[in-house]
Amino acid sequence: MADVRQMRARYRRLLRFALRYMIEAWWFELVLPRIGLRGPAARGRQARLRRIARNFRVLAVALGGLMIKVGQFMSSRLDVLPPEITKELEGLQDEVPPEEFEAIRALAEAELGLPLERAYAYFDPTPLAAASLGQAHRARLTAAAADDTGFSDAVVKVQRPGIEAIIAVDLAALRKVAGWLQRVRLVSSHVDAPRLVEEFAKTSLEEVDYLHEAQNAERFAAAFADDERVQVPAIAWERSTRRVLTLQDVTAIKINDVEALRAAGIDPSAVARDFAPVMLDQLFIDGFFHADPHPGNLFVTPVPGGPDVEGRRWTLTFIDFGMMGEVSDSLRQGLQRFLIAVAARDGRQLVESIRALGVLLPGAETRQLEQALTALFARFGGMGFAELRQVDERELRRFAIEFGDTMRSLPFQLPENFLLIIRAMSLTSGMCSGLDPTFNIWSAVEPYAARLLREEGGGAVRQIASDALDAARTLASLPRRIDSLTDRLEEGRLAIEVPRLEQRVRALERMGRRLVSAVLFAGLFVGGILLRNDDDDVLGSVLMLVSVPPLLHAVTAGLVRRRRSD
Repeated sequence: MADVRQMRARYRRLLRFALRYMIEAWWFELVLPRIGLRGPAARGRQARLRRIARNFRVLAVALGGLMIKVGQFMSSRLDVLPPEITKELEGLQDEVPPEEFEAIRALAEAELGLPLERAYAYFDPTPLAAASLGQAHRARLTAAAADDTGFSDAVVKVQRPGIEAIIAVDLAALRKVAGWLQRVRLVSSHVDAPRLVEEFAKTSLEEVDYLHEAQNAERFAAAFADDERVQVPAIAWERSTRRVLTLQDVTAIKINDVEALRAAGIDPSAVARDFAPVMLDQLFIDGFFHADPHPGNLFVTPVPGGPDVEGRRWTLTFIDFGMMGEVSDSLRQGLQRFLIAVAARDGRQLVESIRALGVLLPGAETRQLEQALTALFARFGGMGFAELRQVDERELRRFAIEFGDTMRSLPFQLPENFLLIIRAMSLTSGMCSGLDPTFNIWSAVEPYAARLLREEGGGAVRQIASDALDAARTLASLPRRIDSLTDRLEEGRLAIEVPRLEQRVRALERMGRRLVSAVLFAGLFVGGILLRNDDDDVLGSVLMLVSVPPLLHAVTAGLVRRRRSD
């Protein structure tokens, strides 16, 4: 019963938090602008958003469970959230105390069906790492198990007891909040909140299924079986269940430990030059990639016996395969076209590739996005992080704000695959820049794009021929189209569609009608008061009563339209 009460209290606390800040956002973003206080509301927006994100961070650390994952998830949603929120949450990590060892022991023994002393030759009660969903302990396999698996030293991941009930409560609260948000046109016009929650739920449920993680690890290992750059821990299947995972201990030098790398005679810059192509291969060739390549999940393992044929003296060792991304063949081809457009600094082709991938909703006006991307390439294209640090910080901030506003004004939402791709590539770029301050991500992208062009040479030639044929057809039909355009102009049948202008004109018309209603209300109401003061109570009361419909129209017209749009 206590657990049920705790779960209900957790559910109510999450809903109270969400409802509080939804009401606050409604007041500042909708109510105040309607009564002429748009300026004061806008001036405090950045500080208000930072405060909300800060308070959510405190809540996430206090509750644990999925809330820390929610914060990490939101920090990567640059497509739908303002930078004040994503910046505040981007450093959120699993900051939770470890579970009591006796509870971990009880769960592991129930899952494995035998005492820890029989399952392992040694099991360290002190956790190697503790996270919101589980924790890891060092262990050593028995002699028989070591003979079967080919390794002795192991790391055992054990789920936190009761975490599945907590996840269920957290997802129920998130689905409830998403339903609320979807009723707000300002939100629903830019993001499908329920679908976003379902994407997050799918990723989270896969992450707590350790058998699924083990299968991911073996699939990843098979993809790199013939690649000397990459190493993957082996799995002890006889000691693994959905809640307990036993894998080879491959602990080595953390990839971001520059001093330890140099002490081992390993050049951090060379590691960066290896790591970026490995991630690009996963994304654009294998179609199956590690979506969480942060420093805790990557080691650099020195190779005994000297360098290999390419002069490499290490391997990149990946761990933790709970968060993986998969790219279909059609999506991978689209991403390759996207990559080529980026390498060519072609804003128009980049927008077209984004549209072809289905990220932009049909009918989206992309001229501003194309202009923003062209400006981005013209000003910052090809720059590495070292060069960007030399750019005036005010210029970078101004450009980031303008570009972010353009992105959020468009009717698009990144699908789950894109979310994981962006997360993987942003972590890759940041990691490489930490290893080598002069690292330029373009140095990895451009040769890769050139190789794609060579490999797709036949397709590229066909595309060029197709483009030339389309141009010829357009040119051949141009005189006829000009004649038709002239005839329509002379007959007064030429209609020019300007979506943004039409929207603004309609908005002005609605505002005008509401203004007329407001003036009519004021006239009738004031006239009624004056007549009542002149002892004509009946006519004055009638005028005051008649003033009510114009008042309702002036106040509620916008709300009625919003409800109909929803």
